[in-house]
Amino acid sequence: MMAGRPSHPSKEIEAAVAFAEEQGWSWVKVSGHAWAKLLCPHHDRDGCALFVWSTPRNPENHAKQLRRQIARCPHRPAGENDENL
Repeated sequence: MMAGRPSHPSKEIEAAVAFAEEQGWSWVKVSGHAWAKLLCPHHDRDGCALFVWSTPRNPENHAKQLRRQIARCPHRPAGENDENL
């Protein structure tokens, strides 16, 4: 976990957020039902953004969905693959 970022109450979702940070994604606090927004390394209008929900109905499935979307980001550096997901 990066300093300054609170951990998500769900361990599965926290692991997915940590995975995003390892891939170069950044974390942004938002208000409302979302816990945070993840932004891919391509920080402009065309970059990917994912919302991390505070209390999803099924935390395990939400974490899997986040990992899939992070792995499929078209802005990842060339040469990286997602064979372990």
